Amino acid sequence: MIPFKDIELQDKELITSFTLNSPRRNCDLSFSNLCSWRFLYNTKFAIMDGFLLLKFWADGELVYMMPIGNGDLNKVLDALIEDANREGEPFCLLGICAGMCSELETFMPGRFQFTADRDYADYVYLRSDLATLSGKKFQAKRNHINKFKKTYNYEYTPITADRIRECLDLEAEWCKVNNCDQHEGTGNERRALIYALHNFDGLGLTGGILHVEGKIAAFTFGMPINQDTFGVHGEKADTRIDGAYAMINYEFANHIPEQYIYINREEDLGIEGLRKAKLSYQPAIILEKYVACLKEQPVEAIKW
Repeated sequence: MIPFKDIELQDKELITSFTLNSPRRNCDLSFSNLCSWRFLYNTKFAIMDGFLLLKFWADGELVYMMPIGNGDLNKVLDALIEDANREGEPFCLLGICAGMCSELETFMPGRFQFTADRDYADYVYLRSDLATLSGKKFQAKRNHINKFKKTYNYEYTPITADRIRECLDLEAEWCKVNNCDQHEGTGNERRALIYALHNFDGLGLTGGILHVEGKIAAFTFGMPINQDTFGVHGEKADTRIDGAYAMINYEFANHIPEQYIYINREEDLGIEGLRKAKLSYQPAIILEKYVACLKEQPVEAIKW
């Protein structure tokens, strides 16, 4: 029996000892995301035979992440299948990227059905692109930034403990304007974001605040997903200030250490305006993620 337990803040060092050393760039593997969204997914983890195992419920369906680590993957997959059987549920793996599909086929040929959902693909950018906006393809973005600089008296500062209250106040105002408590999706996002801000240091987050005329106009935060990819997990701005989103994006990219080649700005969830905005920044990779379910145990479509 696999000794799954609830994820807690004190598990950060153990969990990130696996995720930070993995080649996987999925936003799902950020410790902040795992911990901040556990209220919705009842997320649990276990360490077994050199692998980190993650287990949760999405849309009421039991799902697992692809094991992370080194060792006998076949043995660990068999143990996960047995765990799902014990739960009386079909066996599905979520967040499977293209390379992992072939890996699963190697270990269990022909046993899985792979289903992709474009709405849940991650947008992965070159940090240098977002930090410099150089080249013809970013001309419009540079113009937007230059206009902001000429229009406003602004300042960018890191998020520190004494500035969390400002971020919470802006988030509350944003939520009021956008009626987020009336929509399940934005309501859940709000709960995760507030948890992250209240536990900023414990989660190991880094962030920045944009002030315009001395008042907060935007904030953003995130943390490393692995050794070359930094995940941006939260971003809010006062939409009355033209260019606030573009400017906080630009400034934060310039303050992320150069160690990180890539910035993962997560999914668009099928929201047309969000997709258009994310594509406009010219992603280096659109990281498609698949659900892999055993063919002998068909299930309805799972939404992450």
